[in-house]
Amino acid sequence: MHQLDIAQTARAAARKKLITKLQKKGDVLWDAYINAKTCAETAAKVARTFGEYPLLSGGDVNLYALFVERAQRLAAPHGVIGLVTPSAIASDLGTSAFFKSVATTGRLKCLFDFENKKVFFPDVDSRFKFCTLIFGGQERHFTESQYAFFLHAVKERNAPERVFTLNAEDFAVVNPNTGTVPIFRFSRDAEITTRIYKKFPVLVDRRTEPPKSVWRVRYVRMFDMTNDSHLFKRQDELDDEGFYPVGMNIWRRGSEECVPLYVGRMIHQFDHRVASVTMNEKNLHNPALSVLTNITDKKNVNFLPKPLYWVNANNKRLPKDVTWVIGFRDVARVTDARTLIASIIPRTVAGNTLPLLLPQLDALKEYATFAPLLLANMNTFVMDFVVHQKVHSTNINWYILEQLPFLPPRTFENGIGGQKIADFIREQVLHLTYTAVDMRPFAQDMEYDGEPFPWDEEDRRHRLARLDALFFHLYEVDKNEANYILEQFPNVRAQDEKAFGRYLTKDLILAYMNATAF
Repeated sequence: MHQLDIAQTARAAARKKLITKLQKKGDVLWDAYINAKTCAETAAKVARTFGEYPLLSGGDVNLYALFVERAQRLAAPHGVIGLVTPSAIASDLGTSAFFKSVATTGRLKCLFDFENKKVFFPDVDSRFKFCTLIFGGQERHFTESQYAFFLHAVKERNAPERVFTLNAEDFAVVNPNTGTVPIFRFSRDAEITTRIYKKFPVLVDRRTEPPKSVWRVRYVRMFDMTNDSHLFKRQDELDDEGFYPVGMNIWRRGSEECVPLYVGRMIHQFDHRVASVTMNEKNLHNPALSVLTNITDKKNVNFLPKPLYWVNANNKRLPKDVTWVIGFRDVARVTDARTLIASIIPRTVAGNTLPLLLPQLDALKEYATFAPLLLANMNTFVMDFVVHQKVHSTNINWYILEQLPFLPPRTFENGIGGQKIADFIREQVLHLTYTAVDMRPFAQDMEYDGEPFPWDEEDRRHRLARLDALFFHLYEVDKNEANYILEQFPNVRAQDEKAFGRYLTKDLILAYMNATAF
């Protein structure tokens, strides 16, 4: 067997089986595999135990990080270190201990982040981001630290609207848990974002013991798409094993049931049916392919998206009392139309690309009351604007989400137009979410016993705009700032202008801000 045959196999479980066959056959490729595996593991073990890399040798060891820490140890106490390094040094969780030790102690002079765009390194991917990092030795300190992000030319670092300063207090406010750097493209971004953080709490503040949670939720990744792949079954495999469909995307064989495996690409904001998933055999690194749901199917309340895999129901890892749950896309890019994308999904199983926000064990009964408020908060433009300052790569990891500023529960007890804010939000979320029969348990928890609301683009557009207008007010963002924030979503603008000839989303939100009375 050729090594490419193994490498191009989509599922990790299948690759492991092929590798095991090499050993049984005594194939020389097995010996090469073991040598490479041993070399990598030994090098990582040396880095972790050698004692020279206490801050940057955790997790998956990355050579660039080891070079950075080695440079720090070699520098004189009053010396200065200047490096060109991947921008992840300032943003990744694995490097946060090192960066926090530099940024919050006054030792950081500047960090200028560049997007390659084939300008600097023609042979490197255009999306690759690197930075020039200048910091002092253990006893060298600077009065201020300068930052700039997403630069495309060296001369851009001299533009006053692109460069901003942060101090240790700013890091403690914006990223209290990790001390990593926020990604402000413009000075106005920094001004609006830091003000929001100073007024509203992060979802989980880990500076105290125990940590303080503004909402009583816990983060859960149910199934790893690689390590748990041996548990997944495709439709053809279910059929071969004697399972048969019984409706609601469930397959049964006797007393056994297999339920759909939801993944991130299947959802969008308030929409658990945005896409089905099919196999893309030609792409090793991205073997799943989205099949977007057309408008006819969306208007069919009985239509449910088709997953790529099913999992035996005995492997469900949800509390018995939870019949639906909030999930959000782990894979997210600031260059997409929207970055933070969350929805309610029915009681089923989910892969790691769709992390879940489950209730804390002592908050199961309250979950139905507060989850719609939390979901609405996550899907707003004002929250997405803050997320843009946090996502360096293509993932919204838990350490990013828990450091986002959320409105506390007491905010929703106030009134708006003769109605409690919480009740108004739940009504909007109910109409936006209950568009299919599998969301009936959610509707019942919202004390609604009617049929699903047929998909209506115009109605949804106005409900979303009303929510966004409300949350701009609740975050104390004025109309001028809201206009600026909405202009930071060029893909939304482009979609609107193509469909309506104008930026309709912005026009509706600003109009509802005028109409919203507090």
